[in-house]
Amino acid sequence: MTASTTETTYSSDELDADLRYWAAANYLTVAQIYLQDNVLLRQPLTVEHIKPRLLGHWGTSPGLSMIYTLLNRLICRTGSDWLYVTGPGHGGPALVANTYLEGTYSEIYPDISLDSDGVRRLCRQFSTPGGIPSHVSVQTPGSIHEGGELGYALIHAAGAAFDNPDLVVACVVGDGEAETGPLSGSWKIPAFLNPVRDGAVLPILHLNDAKISGPTVLGRSTDQAIADYLGGQGWAPIFVEGDDPREVFPALQFALARAHDDIRRIQRAARGGESHHGSAWPAIVLRTPKGWTGPHEVDGKLIEGTHWAHQVPLSGVRENPSHLAQLEQWLLSYDPGSLFDDNGVPAAHIRELTPTGDKRLGATPHANGGVLLQPLVIRELENYALTIDSPGRISHETTTVLGEMMRDIYLDNARPDGGGTFRLFCPDETASNRLQAVFEATDRCWQLPTTEFDDNLAADGRVMEVLSEHLCEGWLEAYLLSGRHGLFASYEAFAMVSVSMLIQHTKWLQHAATLAWRAPVASLNVLLTSTCWRNDHNGFSHQGPGLIDAVIPLAPDVVRVWLPPDSNTLLAVADHCFRSRGHVNVLVVDKQSHPQYLTLTEARAHAAAGASRWDWAGTENTATPRDPEIVLACAGDVPTEETLAAADLLRNWTPELQVRVVNVIDLMALLPVADHPHGFSEDQFADLFTDSVDVVFAFHGYPRAVHQLLHGRPNAQRFHVRGFIEQGTTTTPFDMVVLNKISRYHLAIEALDRAHTAPAGAEELRQHCRDQLTRHDAYIRKHFEDLPEIREWRWS
Repeated sequence: MTASTTETTYSSDELDADLRYWAAANYLTVAQIYLQDNVLLRQPLTVEHIKPRLLGHWGTSPGLSMIYTLLNRLICRTGSDWLYVTGPGHGGPALVANTYLEGTYSEIYPDISLDSDGVRRLCRQFSTPGGIPSHVSVQTPGSIHEGGELGYALIHAAGAAFDNPDLVVACVVGDGEAETGPLSGSWKIPAFLNPVRDGAVLPILHLNDAKISGPTVLGRSTDQAIADYLGGQGWAPIFVEGDDPREVFPALQFALARAHDDIRRIQRAARGGESHHGSAWPAIVLRTPKGWTGPHEVDGKLIEGTHWAHQVPLSGVRENPSHLAQLEQWLLSYDPGSLFDDNGVPAAHIRELTPTGDKRLGATPHANGGVLLQPLVIRELENYALTIDSPGRISHETTTVLGEMMRDIYLDNARPDGGGTFRLFCPDETASNRLQAVFEATDRCWQLPTTEFDDNLAADGRVMEVLSEHLCEGWLEAYLLSGRHGLFASYEAFAMVSVSMLIQHTKWLQHAATLAWRAPVASLNVLLTSTCWRNDHNGFSHQGPGLIDAVIPLAPDVVRVWLPPDSNTLLAVADHCFRSRGHVNVLVVDKQSHPQYLTLTEARAHAAAGASRWDWAGTENTATPRDPEIVLACAGDVPTEETLAAADLLRNWTPELQVRVVNVIDLMALLPVADHPHGFSEDQFADLFTDSVDVVFAFHGYPRAVHQLLHGRPNAQRFHVRGFIEQGTTTTPFDMVVLNKISRYHLAIEALDRAHTAPAGAEELRQHCRDQLTRHDAYIRKHFEDLPEIREWRWS
């Protein structure tokens, strides 16, 4: 931890220097939006110098650059480590401009050199085909947060700060973003931030009183109302307001220095053994005009300080000569001749204001977490594996072994200061999801007072439980992007609350993989449990497997979907996922007691293969080259049990029928190899499913997901997929599969119908299945539980 700030004076020379730097950043921001040539205005501006399509956002950019400028000064004074998270990510050109001025951009992209040619290319690439996006995207040095889909800035800031004791994350929150649900839920960070082993988050609530087309709630709120709002969440706000740069810069410089001092004071006291309960973390509330230093009026309409400054304040410059002249005057108001030398190099008085090396905001390794990432220490899986003497004879709560595995990951990857490199994030469901073994290693993180009735709750706990899927997902995303490991466990249905965040993270990873300078980070691992099939006690609202459908169309180099059928396969998959890099791994497995099938050795082989024939479950004669007469396929724990029970019925009632059983654990293996790295070749696919035999496929999720994956496979119409069809309520476990027509009886009847043969006993089995479905319905309505032969069934 660096020393606190002792010098808070701010001389007029320092102010002048910072204003010049700010002018350079603002100039480059405007130039990126508008100019394709003559970018340093060495000639009079003409229409030919203007881009044909004007894209970008000016309104927030001056404020972002002012904060960047003064953070540079603070870092130079203190030597502290900072990360800059840009909530108003549409201010991308401002962050690009600042990373260019500090030299980071040219180091990463040598063709964008610090000279006339480089600055021309810098401007030409912005928001143009083959160039860079308009936001603070993955291509932007120093960024872990694009800020395109609003609401997640403060969440990501906290995730980066956890277990990062020397880091301070400056998080700019726009007042438009502050209206979103996730951001509104993010202010509770002080309840989870431990000053002993964590870093700090400095929110900078930037109020310019305008969104795209109107005012903002906090922008029109009083300082007292905002102070009460933030104070109630554990923050001590510092207010800065003004429209004169010569007054605002000193005020913000002082606010940043004071906030830095307050952060270090809280940390020093806590790390010295003092209680930190009741300590309020600093936050800054900054009120400045939207579109500051830009055109004050355009065609008689007020622009600066209004929502009209949000995007491109002068939009008709190619068609309107007066707009072109106004743009030229705007650019010249920054005096570019004094900011760049004759060769287009930023002037020495600009470059000397930035930190050096990895202290630069654009060069911090905390924004390129792969360079900091250390492999997890993971014990041998034999420590947790179940002993299986015969398939399906024992039952076990499937996810408990994962809790035991993560308990030891916590222990083996801890630091002396109480931090570590792994965390579990879960919305109030760790024990409910049968992962409670982690509490043998650490508690739930909690910085507020506790009572004698609280369970596994402590200030130094590192299990992150908060009843917000947004916070859990986003905290983990940033924890990974800054170089650590983790898992997000959620009830399956409610992972949909944060599915858009997962999609955005997938997009980030997809583009990051194309950038050689972005080191791969640990994969985002999402455990979906309390699944639709076994949320019979909670009802229809808790029954929804839609996350699978949301992720399978995404980047094939990133997304993986795993459906382990039992505990040992879950261990094999989790071990692979925790060691993987740059992926989004979705693991779907129920927490309840289920039959256990495979030994650890078999489970490892099955997970590596992606799908396997379970010859022990079928009746085909594998010694002959003949295809079976029907294939029963399954993916997911409950569909696997029902498929095996159907196979058992077919074996006992129609022993002549040649049945093959195939279990799919890696859902993306169903895709052709050309469409996904895990996809099966035509030969691999035919070896499992044959070329022509009908397949009755019992699937965990919506049937259309499998049909989508099978599209393009030869003779795909022979696959008859059964899955969740939106039939749910509070009922018995077996009634859920009956309601959705995926029960053993439905599967057995369909197998007979699709086998294109009439084995002895077929009609008797059909009638038995129909009778059993009738008995089931009557029995559960009378006894409120499933039939004894259902509850007591075991594979034999």
